Amino acid sequence: MPKILLLGSGFVAHPTLSHLAKRPENHITVASRTQSKAQKFIGDVKQATAIALDVTDNAALEQAVSEHDLVISLIPYTYHVQVIKAAIKHKKNVVTTSYVSDAIAALHDEAVAAGITVMNEIGVDPGVDHLYAVKTIDEVHAEGGQIKSFLSYCGGLPAPECSNNPLGYKFSWSSRGVLLALRNAASFYKDGKKVEVAGPELMAVAKPYFIYPGFALVAYPNRDSTPYKERYNIPEADTIIRGTLRYQGFPEFIKCLVEMGMLEDKPVDILAKGSKAVAWKDVLAHVLGSSSNKQSDLEWAVSSKCTFSSTDEKQRILQGLGWIGLFSDEPAPQAGNALDALCATLESKMQFGPEERDMVLLQHKFEIVHKDGRKETRTSTLCDFGVPGGYSAMAKLVGVPCGVATQQVLDGVISDKGIVAPINSKVNDPLIKDLKELGIYLVEETVA
Repeated sequence: MPKILLLGSGFVAHPTLSHLAKRPENHITVASRTQSKAQKFIGDVKQATAIALDVTDNAALEQAVSEHDLVISLIPYTYHVQVIKAAIKHKKNVVTTSYVSDAIAALHDEAVAAGITVMNEIGVDPGVDHLYAVKTIDEVHAEGGQIKSFLSYCGGLPAPECSNNPLGYKFSWSSRGVLLALRNAASFYKDGKKVEVAGPELMAVAKPYFIYPGFALVAYPNRDSTPYKERYNIPEADTIIRGTLRYQGFPEFIKCLVEMGMLEDKPVDILAKGSKAVAWKDVLAHVLGSSSNKQSDLEWAVSSKCTFSSTDEKQRILQGLGWIGLFSDEPAPQAGNALDALCATLESKMQFGPEERDMVLLQHKFEIVHKDGRKETRTSTLCDFGVPGGYSAMAKLVGVPCGVATQQVLDGVISDKGIVAPINSKVNDPLIKDLKELGIYLVEETVA
């Protein structure tokens, strides 16, 4: 009877648990900070047991790892190295959905020596995106063709009818993580040249992007796309961009928040934890350096710091700041700094309602030159919606691939040793097959 240790009980973990519970021989131990939380998460899954585990307690972590055949780490990525080291020591396999960091990659030789598989990057992005990128690239190369341009954009969004706020966005995970990602610099290849965009300029390079005419989307690059020339074996590609999708209006709004100083995490005295509550209008006046907290004066101060493409855009963004409550008497959370105070406020106003659904949209676009010189534009597209009262699209598309990969490691289908990611056909083809049977696949089309 395979014994599986599932670390984490967040929203993506339950589809993983449910998939693994389809096999009656599997027994899954769910570990969370408290046993009651793990037990509530398990619900009526008969093959699962709840335990309390503090992953910062290395002795307790090692003990739990040693008692199982495989560990799934769905806790914050900062703990993965600790988990993998424990797994190497006790010769246990590991599955994560996170990117292979430099620190994880450095453990490859030790994992090989221990004879274990450490499978990573098997959610949706990263994960399913890799499967269909490598599939098309391998097919084109096998026929003697070349990939001249590779664009890959993914967005976890509210369904269009649920995008009813100034950002057109809702939080299903940490708003801090979402906003901090918007401060990251980006690097990519464009027309044969390496392009670098500084974090504060990221939103300014967002552009309209067309997948389906019914969606008003914009796209911007995400972190460093340049390693994918090697990872995907496309040295011939002049353009390689991996990025993020949002609804129109989002980048301009975020850009204004950046210019206002609202995404700064430096301490702000009047937001110090334990201090007297202060109205948002007073916090905004402090951040903007305004001597007045009157709305008209605050709007003028915002306008002096931000650049707008039109009067209409300026009006839309000012109204949005009002909707958030930044001009109001509403108390600002005593979170220590502007970023965390804003995060707490956005989270309270921009959650999914019980009858609302999310959407995941992912598309690869390949510009191909065939052996005979013929040119082709090919796309691979996934568009999936969450089910109110059931799994969100994001939870399903991260959790199910993780569960499928876990089962394949247990069954010996994925047998490569060391630090593994789904970037070769040997690993990918069985994953594509099993996921397609579960309704998770990209639609491949020639569009030009």
